[in-house]
Amino acid sequence: MAISPPFPTRPPSPGDGVLRHPHWWQRRWVRYGAPSTLLALSGLVILALVRRQTGTDGFLVGLGLAVLPVPWLIAAFRWLDRVEPGPWRNLVFSFAWGACAAALIAIVANSFATEWIATSTADPASADTLGATVIAPVVEESAKAAAVLLVFLFRRRDFTGIVDGVVIAGITATGFAFTENILYLGTAFGTDQLTGDRGIASVTAATFFVRIVMSPFAHPLFTVLTGIGFGIAALSAERRPVRRVLLPVCGLLLAMGMHAFWNGSATFGQYGFFAVYGGFMVPVFGLVTWLAVWTRQRELRTVRAELPAYVLAGWLGPGEPFALGSMRARRMARDYARHHHGRPAAREVARYEGYATSLAFLRQRGRAGRAGADFTVRERELLEELWRRRHVARPALEYASRAAAPAPVYRPAAPYGYPAAPYPSYNPSYNPYRT
Repeated sequence: MAISPPFPTRPPSPGDGVLRHPHWWQRRWVRYGAPSTLLALSGLVILALVRRQTGTDGFLVGLGLAVLPVPWLIAAFRWLDRVEPGPWRNLVFSFAWGACAAALIAIVANSFATEWIATSTADPASADTLGATVIAPVVEESAKAAAVLLVFLFRRRDFTGIVDGVVIAGITATGFAFTENILYLGTAFGTDQLTGDRGIASVTAATFFVRIVMSPFAHPLFTVLTGIGFGIAALSAERRPVRRVLLPVCGLLLAMGMHAFWNGSATFGQYGFFAVYGGFMVPVFGLVTWLAVWTRQRELRTVRAELPAYVLAGWLGPGEPFALGSMRARRMARDYARHHHGRPAAREVARYEGYATSLAFLRQRGRAGRAGADFTVRERELLEELWRRRHVARPALEYASRAAAPAPVYRPAAPYGYPAAPYPSYNPSYNPYRT
């Protein structure tokens, strides 16, 4: 009978043995009920405002067209987050905040600021330009960044690095762009209804091409810069508070600047929009995408490097660090569990993979001196979760480690008296008798 390894010791605290009742703001129904109520009210208000401006027909057309890029964007961010998947509640909150709260703040603040500038300068054209290039980037990026800040502060365990910042920021901006696209497309449809334009030359078609086909990634790209700042701050030690504050602020300022440059492209001449799109937006999008994918690969290397210590302690099987550090092997493990034990077993293996990844990141932060005071308690919690699922996950991961491991290269020994030479790789077109 196997004996489980001893749990890490938990340091005693002054409050041990004392029953403490949480404050009213710490109760579960308050922590979940208050944000849900706020977002629901914001959603109702933004729905009424958008419908009032676009009309019922315009709202329905805008809704149907604006929803098209949303599944693709969410799927892309979820794919990026597969190494250590964050809980769905964070993603739902982020999308709802962007679509409801941030959109409401932006509509009210932008309208108020633009009207104030127009009445102060008596020049509506300059007011619109100033509102689009200065007011809108500051207001919108600040409103979207609030969601990243809330997750960073109140879901700190789920926010451990750059990928988490990119995902939370990208999902928030996807929700914001969804609501904004409903407004723009619905307004364009109403314009076409008044002018009688139809087909490819209509305002609706032009708006759809620019916002949905060419630049569905625009808002996510801006806000991802803020998320990267928060992600780097999450990797910083707690004893460096100035750095942890300045990095998110720098990311937010970059997001505002890029947003302003994009909005101002229409004022750069006839081809200014296309020049900014091809010469600036696309390269930055490629650079940020490369950074996110590189960070994901770096996370997998961290998993392979940190988990062998738990193999020596008996917590993990010998092949698990390799399997957990390969997305292909992870998928094979889930498929193995699903084939032999059903979907519940596959879900347990997926949870096991997530807990093991969190354990590797926790150990890395501990070795670097960036772990919090609850390091030992958190390590114990993660090890308990792994140990509880070992009977289902360990056989699947051991199978995946053997199936996904590269095949050893056979190199026959050289005959006695001859120097050893590397054995050539197999080449189907090689013929030793051909001259």
